[in-house]
Amino acid sequence: MKSFYSRIASAPISWGICEVPGWGKMLPTDRVLSEMKNLGLPATELGAPGFLPEQPSAISEKLDEFNMSLIGGFTPVVVHDKNENQETISQVKKTAELFRKTGATHLVSSPVYTWNWDNPNPLTNDEYKNMFKMFSEIDKICQDNGLQNVLHPHLQTTVETKEDVDRVLNGCDVKWCLDTGHMAIGGVDVVEFAKQAHQRVGHVHLKDVNLSKSKSVLARQESIMSGVQKGLFTPLGQGDVPIADVIRTLESKGYQGWYVIEQDCAITGSVPEEGKGPVEMISQSMEYLRSLAIA
Repeated sequence: MKSFYSRIASAPISWGICEVPGWGKMLPTDRVLSEMKNLGLPATELGAPGFLPEQPSAISEKLDEFNMSLIGGFTPVVVHDKNENQETISQVKKTAELFRKTGATHLVSSPVYTWNWDNPNPLTNDEYKNMFKMFSEIDKICQDNGLQNVLHPHLQTTVETKEDVDRVLNGCDVKWCLDTGHMAIGGVDVVEFAKQAHQRVGHVHLKDVNLSKSKSVLARQESIMSGVQKGLFTPLGQGDVPIADVIRTLESKGYQGWYVIEQDCAITGSVPEEGKGPVEMISQSMEYLRSLAIA
């Protein structure tokens, strides 16, 4: 069994690397990977286009420079709309092949309402049926490529609230990315989820949240980007999510997967000097995780 501390990784979004236009400044790839390595992080998710090279061999070569590996990455999918089935399958096959060739292990599928991330409308029963069918298709594609598909519930997608999560949890057998932040914002008791659905948890994103800043985002009164720029996500242990309880619950149930610190941030001012900025927040999160003294 691998120790808890050997299974902590991070994602480029924790350094402000995001594909959304106007999100903020993107730090250089080598700087981000160097800071990850110096924090003792052995692996990363893929990040936004342009962060890592496009070709699998070049991705592996770049990560090898820093003695790091690729876990996989966030993959938007449109699974409720039957008119988008073909495009979704095409995108998933392309991404799964990339991940297979880089030695990655997880495809983190997030069910957006449209490819442009339009705000979701309530789904019909037929749309849920298509969603469940499509998750089975995505699972099969991932299995054929030696990957684990995990559903990532997320703000402003078709699996956002506790009601959405329960509907999907009971409607199909897809594995989950337990994202402590997005699920808590959506009203899920993340500790209870870890207890009751631990066998379905295939991946974990660790996010802490200042929940007082989440209501306007959930109500569509403010964009996710705006919420992030105002401090929606905090270093681990400094927000309202019971991070330690989630980890201890999963570890007690035998979870052996990754814990990815995904602390969405945006660099909106000047570029911080070396050793400053996002790396300081991740360092605080690492200190918090070490303080838990999990065996």
